Amino acid sequence: MPNDVLRAVRIGLRLSQDDFAKALRRAGEELGEPNEASKRLVQRWESGTSRTPRGVYARALERVTGRPVEALGFSLPLPMARVHSDGTGGHDMDAGAEGVTSAAVGAQSAAQNVSETFAGVWLSRYEFYSSSRGDTYEGKHYVVIVQHGNRLTAQSLPQASSNPDSPLTLDLTVDRNVVTGSWVEQTASDGYYNGARYHGAIQLLVEPTGRRMAGKWVGFGKDFDVNTGPWELRLVDKSTSKTTLERYSRAPE
Repeated sequence: MPNDVLRAVRIGLRLSQDDFAKALRRAGEELGEPNEASKRLVQRWESGTSRTPRGVYARALERVTGRPVEALGFSLPLPMARVHSDGTGGHDMDAGAEGVTSAAVGAQSAAQNVSETFAGVWLSRYEFYSSSRGDTYEGKHYVVIVQHGNRLTAQSLPQASSNPDSPLTLDLTVDRNVVTGSWVEQTASDGYYNGARYHGAIQLLVEPTGRRMAGKWVGFGKDFDVNTGPWELRLVDKSTSKTTLERYSRAPE
């Protein structure tokens, strides 16, 4: 399966595959861990041919993208789950120290034909209530959507957030006029939420024009509660050229 998340992040950084490889090599030098990243390697990652980057590349990827490698669409090794007695007649699972297994992706739904093309730059807008501030706020981002079949990956562009340094990622699946998936937002380390990472689910309905999606998000809050609120995406440009991405690498008005 293609790694559309990594591809979306790279496009959002306005880097070609060759430029991305060069940036990884520079990052390796800066980290004191030289690597041999190449355009071919980036192609293998994005096509899904290579699903697990070695440590030297994982650290360079984090340096270049500013995101943890597990948020870049890779299948990373996970500890083998093991069962042990809980001492009361039952059992618990823990992470065994021995042996690892590749994180295999489970249940895959049958691919469906999607005639609509959603690739382009979209304005994302959601609303949320802040209990600590006692008021309703909105978050805006310009995001670039990459489409592969019925899968959509949206990644916010650099400096394109109403809250500075607050990157947003959406991983979505299209089923006719229904879009369902998950969202992740990393807040600014020097902002009100002190670098907290928020995530949740989202479901949107696509308008007949194909230029707007509207629905709701679900996510966790304080005091062990689950919150919800409105979310919409509006198409602003079908192009994903470097010039277009540069134009929208700014805070939405």
